[in-house]
Amino acid sequence: MDHLSRFFSTLLYTLFVCFFIACANEEQVSFVEKKDVQIIRDVWGVPHITGKTDADVVYGLAWAQCEDDFVTMQEQLIAGKGMYGELKGKDGLILDFAIKFMGLREEVDKRYPQDISKEHLVLLNAYVDAVNTFAQKFPEEVLLPDALPLTVEDILVGYLMGVANIAGADAEFQTIMENKLPEDPPSGSNAIAISGDRTDTGHTFLAINSHQPLEGWYSWYEAHMHSDEGLNIIGGTFPGGLMIFHGVNEHLGWAMTVNDPDVTDIYRLEMSANKEDHYMVDGKELPLIKKTYRSWMKVAGPIKIPIKQSCYQSIYGPTFKTDQGVFAWRTSAVKDIRVSEQWFAMNKASNYSEFKKALDMRFIPSTNIVYADKSDTIYYLSNAKIPTRSDAYKWDSVLPGNTEATNWKEEYIDTDSLPQVLNPPSSFVFNTNNSPFNSTAPDDDPVASSSNHLYGFQGEHLSNNRSKRFLQLIGQYDKLSYDDFKTIKYDLQYPDTMVTPHITNLELLLSLEVEYSDGLYVANNILKDWDRKTTKESTGAALFFFTYAALEKKLKETDRWERGGTINKADCEYAIYEGAKVMTEKFGRLEVPLGDIQKHIRGDVSLPLAGGPDILAAMYWKETEQLNVYKGVAGESYISLVQFTDEGPIIETVNAYGSSAEPDSPHYTDQMEMFANQQLKPMTLDMDKVVAEADSIYHPLVTVDFN
Repeated sequence: MDHLSRFFSTLLYTLFVCFFIACANEEQVSFVEKKDVQIIRDVWGVPHITGKTDADVVYGLAWAQCEDDFVTMQEQLIAGKGMYGELKGKDGLILDFAIKFMGLREEVDKRYPQDISKEHLVLLNAYVDAVNTFAQKFPEEVLLPDALPLTVEDILVGYLMGVANIAGADAEFQTIMENKLPEDPPSGSNAIAISGDRTDTGHTFLAINSHQPLEGWYSWYEAHMHSDEGLNIIGGTFPGGLMIFHGVNEHLGWAMTVNDPDVTDIYRLEMSANKEDHYMVDGKELPLIKKTYRSWMKVAGPIKIPIKQSCYQSIYGPTFKTDQGVFAWRTSAVKDIRVSEQWFAMNKASNYSEFKKALDMRFIPSTNIVYADKSDTIYYLSNAKIPTRSDAYKWDSVLPGNTEATNWKEEYIDTDSLPQVLNPPSSFVFNTNNSPFNSTAPDDDPVASSSNHLYGFQGEHLSNNRSKRFLQLIGQYDKLSYDDFKTIKYDLQYPDTMVTPHITNLELLLSLEVEYSDGLYVANNILKDWDRKTTKESTGAALFFFTYAALEKKLKETDRWERGGTINKADCEYAIYEGAKVMTEKFGRLEVPLGDIQKHIRGDVSLPLAGGPDILAAMYWKETEQLNVYKGVAGESYISLVQFTDEGPIIETVNAYGSSAEPDSPHYTDQMEMFANQQLKPMTLDMDKVVAEADSIYHPLVTVDFN
């Protein structure tokens, strides 16, 4: 036998053996039901997960998430591994390098497992096991086999990605990585707690109303978690979340909104005149450490190519050479990997003291928190992991990167130093992403600290349209009924005087005086006469939206988009002209009912949709491929309204689309009509009732290895 024949014979034999071993191994892995966990689906497909232990329930939650939105979960997993470019090509590659340059994996590797409690490690491993088992059982649904198996470290990186986004740290990172101002994502949330002293029933009310993207990584997933170890909570989490991020248990509930404290700093390094790639710190030359990362980029089909990119490391953090100089990035947002541990402690809390103890962990780096409980305690906190900083520097500006004095240590101000209100005489607390010093009635508001210039919270003079409108509405009631509460939450009107933190005199846009002969006259009068409502029937809302979009774009392009900013008559005239131009070109007229333009769309369903930017019932749109149709993409999403009664909490909720992101599921679109019509569905924490009214009950699967 010649060498070539011998080679092919050996190759065929080797392939046969490998195939045989693979098949044998596959046959020895079986799947059986995990009897300690039940997933109970209600008529809306919402998973109510019950188990003997908390870990059992976390396993069930992971399984249910895989069933309902495995694609989104995998995308986050793949991005956290730095492999998103293999799935999404060039766009994914950008995110891969951003995550690697931020050092998220290094932070996890440095702190795991020693920073995580043994009890919480059990929960993390339960989540990981469920996802890996699901992927084994349904390999045809796996997007990128090389990204599996999922590990605990991957989950922790995912949490750091999330909190960096919530804290705005990733946006500031983008400013130096890409040398440009990042686009603000559509955002804004509402959280309201009303004491029983101000309700006609004596019940405490809570509104959980985060404004998030309606689809994607940070869209809400509703679930109910119940264990024999005391866990019983319903609320919203994200795909990849192993607990409820905000919701209500038998004793208490809380809502979260994005705040804007200063947890991130950017430094301009002073480079050495004598040594290349060295910088000066307190008179000493220090070397920049070059760090090179590799990722793969999908080109077409299975074809991918390796890409290398480098950044640098200084004492401050990730460092970049730009056309404007050498800059470094440092944030407290990703300095702790125990984020999920704090969140789980909040889930298990049974009273205000336990909840406050969970907040004092300080692992979650930001967000406002509005709390209410069955004992009629209401509480507001603007949570932030703010470093202890020197008073000698202007921390809201680019800092000198030539001294250790600006290189803060991992020491943070305590919870009691943050803006907060407990049981105010006004009997309400709220937040709409406005200043924390405007979180209840004016006489009860927290007072800004003399150190606020170190903390970066919005000043008390910075309101937004939602905060002004809420205070206007709540002031009309000495006592609220539950229907009054819902009316406020679902309000669709701008306040009498419009304002945002970036445009403090926005009212000028709706009160401009122009000459009759001016080409803006008709459009300007429509805006002046508009009732400021954003109902589906409103014929002035669309013109305002296009006008405001033009105004915001101009301010950003001219570097005038900043806290406390103002506009002038010329800005308004430009914006009205541009808004009228869009309306005329697209619709042939200046007045069109909003519901004819703005739609709630998924699959074959398309419904007229109310709401607009910075409205209490907020909605942000995006143009679609369908002619002159704009799809609601962010804003009102998961909504939960709660009444704490002597018999337990009464809960009503709705989600934007349904409980499933799978197009062939009956729950892909079944909540859309409710959502578009501002209606809610009843939910319960009573497991007996859940079982009695169940649509389906089953167990997740677990692997049994017979090797």
